Formats: sequence, C-alpha cells, structure tokens
Amino acid sequence: MTTTASFGAANTAVLKDPKIKIRSFDGLRHSNSLALTRPENVFSVSSSRPSLIRAVSTPVKPEKETKRSKVEIIKEHSNYIRYPLNEELLTDAPNINESATQIIKFHGSYQQYNRDERGAKSYSFMLRTKNPCGKVPNKLYLTMDDLADQFGIGTLRLTTRQTFQLHGVLKKNLKTVMSSIIHSMGTTLGACGDLNRNVLAPAAPFARKDYQFAQKTAENIAALLTPQSGFYYDMWVDGEKILTAEPPEVVEARNDNSHGTNFPDSPEPIYGAQFLPRKFKIAVTVPTDNSVDILTNDVGIVVVTDANGEPQGFNIYVGGGMGRTHRLENTFPRLAEPLGYVPKEDILYAVKAIVVTQRENGRRDDRKYSRMKYLISSWGIEKFRTVVEQYYGKKFEPFRELPKWEFKSYLGWHEQGNGDLFCGLHVDNGRIGGKMKKTLREIIENYSLDVQLTPNQNIILCGIRNAWKGPITATLAQAGLLQPKYVDPLNLTAMACPALPLCPLAITEAERGIPDILKRVRAVFEKVGLKYNESVVIRITGCPNGCARPYMAELGFVGDGPNSYQIWLGGTPNQTALARSFMDKVKIQDLERVLEPLFYHWKQRRQSKESFGEFTTRMGFEKLQEWVDNWEGVVSTPPKYNLRFFSDKDTYDKIDELAKLQNKTADQLAMEIIHNYVVSHQNGKGE
Repeated sequence: MTTTASFGAANTAVLKDPKIKIRSFDGLRHSNSLALTRPENVFSVSSSRPSLIRAVSTPVKPEKETKRSKVEIIKEHSNYIRYPLNEELLTDAPNINESATQIIKFHGSYQQYNRDERGAKSYSFMLRTKNPCGKVPNKLYLTMDDLADQFGIGTLRLTTRQTFQLHGVLKKNLKTVMSSIIHSMGTTLGACGDLNRNVLAPAAPFARKDYQFAQKTAENIAALLTPQSGFYYDMWVDGEKILTAEPPEVVEARNDNSHGTNFPDSPEPIYGAQFLPRKFKIAVTVPTDNSVDILTNDVGIVVVTDANGEPQGFNIYVGGGMGRTHRLENTFPRLAEPLGYVPKEDILYAVKAIVVTQRENGRRDDRKYSRMKYLISSWGIEKFRTVVEQYYGKKFEPFRELPKWEFKSYLGWHEQGNGDLFCGLHVDNGRIGGKMKKTLREIIENYSLDVQLTPNQNIILCGIRNAWKGPITATLAQAGLLQPKYVDPLNLTAMACPALPLCPLAITEAERGIPDILKRVRAVFEKVGLKYNESVVIRITGCPNGCARPYMAELGFVGDGPNSYQIWLGGTPNQTALARSFMDKVKIQDLERVLEPLFYHWKQRRQSKESFGEFTTRMGFEKLQEWVDNWEGVVSTPPKYNLRFFSDKDTYDKIDELAKLQNKTADQLAMEIIHNYVVSHQNGKGE
C-alpha cells in the first residue's frame, strides 16, 4: 500500500524558487455584495436641483479599481453569455467579432480558420460535445456521424476529455448543427469557456458498484455545475425547454445557500454573471484506475469503499492543471494534491465549496494565472482547505490511504459483469474517418450499441452479446480496427492534440506529425536493441497549453517553434509523476540525435522493470545531457535473418490494404502481427 501525500511534493519546489512570484488576488466577493454595473453608470449622479459651491478642496482619491482582463469585461456585458453572439450570428459575415468569439466558447465552440491556406481566411467553427463519463447514446453517435459528413470535414475527433470535436462547421450551419445535437440527447453547453468542463470518469461499463457509483457521481457533478440561465437554449433552439430529470440531491445541493455560496435571485446561482476566472476540470475514479489522469485536474475525486465494495465516501485532490506559457517560469504544470475525505452524501456540497472558493479568489486580472492551481500554489493547501471548509460548513476528514495507481486502457474484449461484453478500440489520436468511420457506423447502427469515449482518445462499444463477438471482430479487422495485441505498443498509449492546421494556438504539428515520430522512435528502439513489446508513453502538443497532457508523459514533445519542440522527460506509465523540461528548440530532423543516446543507455543501465520515465529521473538531467552531447552513434549490424512474409499475392494485397489504413507498409504490419502473436503466446495470453 502507498500513501498519496507524496504526489504534492513535486509542486512544492515551485513555491521555494525565489525567482517565482505569485501574488494573491482578491476576486469576486461574497454573494450578497456583488453589484456589477456598466462603466458608464459608475460615476452618474442624480440631483433635482443645483447646489451652491462654497469651497473647493482636494478630492479624496477613489479606491484603486481592481484590474480585470478583457474577457472579464466581455462576460460582464454579455447578459449571461448572450451578447454580442446573438447579434453576430445574424450577420452575413462568415465569422464573428472578438467579443462573440469569447462568448461562443461557453456554448461549446471555437472560431477557427485553416492556417495552411494563404489569402483570405476561410473561417469555420469547431464544436465540442459534453459527455460526462464519455457516455454517448446510440442516437447521439449516429447524429454526430451524420453531422460530420453533412456539415463538417468528414471526420469525428475523440478528445482527451471523453468528448467529440466536430471541425469545419460554417457559421450559417451552426444553429442547425447545435439543434440537431440537442434534439439527439446531446449538448455542447459548457464544453469550453470559464466554467466546469466535461467531468471525466472511467469509461469501462463495468457493472461493479464502485464503477457505477463513480459514473453516477460524475454525472451528478456535471448536472450541479451546468449553467442555469437558459442562454444556450435561447440561442440554439429558440428558448425551447429541454426537460431533463435531475436527481433531487443535485437540485438540493445547487439551491443550498446555508454557507453563503450562492448568488440569491440570480439566474446563475453558483456562477453569477462573471462565471469562473478560467476553465475548471473535474475527474472521478475508483482506486487503482488512473485512466482519467486524476492528478491533472482542478479537482480529482476517488471513490472509497468498505471491505464489501460498498461506496462510503470520497478522497478529494485539488490543484492539478497542465497549461503553461513558454519563457514564463511562473506558469507551470502542476499535480493535484490531497485535500481530504468526505462522506458520500456530502460530495456535491464539497465540490460546490471548492468551485466557489475559486470563483471568489481566483485571479481575474491576468488569465495566465487564473487557474485554481495558481491560487493553491499562492495560498498553500492549508489556507485553501480552511477557506473551502467555510463554504462547505464542515471540516474535511483525513485522506484515506489508497493503493498504487495503474493506467488502464480497456482496449480489447472484456466482460461487463452483467452477461454482456464490451470492446475497447484503439483510435490513433482519436481521429475517426474513412473506412473506420463507415465501419463503426455500421456496427453501432446494426447492433444498436451505445458507446463510451475514453480519456486516451479511444472508443468503447458497450452492451455486446456474446453471439455478436465473432462477426463484430471480423468486421472491425477489415477496417483496420485491430485488437490491441496487433497494434504497435508505442501507438497504444500515445496522444496528440489536433494542432495545425485549424487550432489558432498551435506553434507546430502534433496530430499530423505524430505518426512519423512514432515510426522514428520505433526505428531507434530497433537500432539500440530494445524489444518490440517495450514501450514508453509519448504525448505531443503543438503549443504549451497541454491539451494532450504532455507534462505527464515519459517522453513529451511540446511545440516551441516551427518544426521545433521542447522535450519533456520523467513522467511515469501510471501518470503519477510530473515530467520536466529537458531540452528546448529541438528541430524535428534532430530527434534521433537526442533519443538514440537516451534509449541506448536506458536499455544498458536500467534496473529491473524500470520504466523510461523513472530511469531518466533516477539518472538526472545532467547525466542525460552529457550522454546526448557526447553521443557518437550506435554501430548497427545487419540482421541475421531474412524473412519472406508473403507466399502469395492475394495475402499480400489484403495485408497491404489494411496497412494503408494505418499509414504503414505491408511488411511493417506483417512484422507487427508476428511480433505481437509471439509475445502474446510467450506471456500465456494467446487465444
């Protein structure tokens, strides 16, 4: 058994660095005194008659007004996230203005343009759904599949927060697409913007009590923190009331104001007119299951059960977050740290108290420092806990001891525990298109399956009867959706953000670049003598915002210039350690110069079962840099074998067709299949 208190240790180094100054910020204050006025009304004076001026004295200097970011002012004037988007949508222009681009984020959309094209900007919109636990009903999946073809770019993108992204929607089609999603049991409300984002939970549809309870809790938290003022439905379905049955405990927790958490008589009782200072991310899981990257969230919640598996309460972590800014050392990724334990009936009140603490105290002057991780880094966990307890109305109980975390992908076939099966499918970088998209549509539609999306950009087909396993497996294989033992291990854990050409923040490639990078890493593995079944967790982002969570990777690539990356080392396979920046400005063509010596020495010097990330941390960056600087290369020897994979052209053609779906040669795919087959049988896992 291991305690979790050590997870916060990596964060304390930031606070002790004398170069880093994080000032506290007094943001919004208690609910009864929040009076937001338009600037033109601040100094207005009403008088019915003129008064005689008898003397003139030096005026008293008014209190200095707290600085606020531009986005805070836009939110204040938006009439609860309506204006000016409601007016901009009516114009004939293909785009919306700057203020509206901020407001539409709360509705689940970003304005983009294709950066590969020169000349006039070709504007479009990315829509992101909100699917707590990654749950996608059959009807919604089919609708998203249709919308991608009719109004998007023909692909669906699975995100690292268990949602869909639909790219390429034109402004004139926004309302049609949004209303279609809403009427198909879906929503995009709050998928972006300064509020609670999609709530993560393990995507595996197990019938176990703890998994079911974690998913129910995630859904209840998502409902608790959903905006209430109706702006979303006013905009996209003309105010039509979309009725959803909320659990009574959610309504009760939202309305409770016994500890001053709410804005009385406000259409947004928790958020108020200003919402939160920045995005807010929550994940719920069960002990050992770190499929959700629990420590990267603002709030991480872990179900605690008794000896019989009955849920009793929750451990709560706070203060995680990935985003940072290049060349600003006082912006940083951070791991969440333990806050305390609450009984199961109190979880909604505890989460609400944490959200309100951030709402009232998070910085609203500079958005680079507005995430809750900076508030906790500034205050320290003890002060943060004390303030949260005032809104919670109770003391947190001591954190319960937890077993060691494991990364779980849930790929392949598994029993749900209720007589049905589920099948987890690896999707490279979450991009569903082409034959894969057509085949998934066919299976999901023909068998009336619901699906769940994973935080690793994969998809799970749920509720499969045993008799369907054979035909579904065969159909998937024909589309290149292979069982995990036939997929390169490097690909299974790799992630990349979309980056270029549509993301306006991207500095360099990520999704489009990762296939080649993974092939080159595999080639380096072979060159230094690492086995095919060995792997490292690789994540790539086109900018430092960290959407693919590269700062938790064993080997992270973070775009820092055209065709250039920072290299981060030191994460662990179970996602419990923060990587550190090892090298800057490494050009894409120079990757082997850095990776060869690192992988070579890992193979030669590692301890038993020591992962690459653990190895780089143990050796220290000074030693790693010495190896890179003095590297003279591996003396490669020709292979001592000569295999002929294909005995007939028909077999070659079939393998070649599958290989092209994965951007590989027929020989590469054949070698992967043979390697994985041998390894699986050596490990006693063959079927």
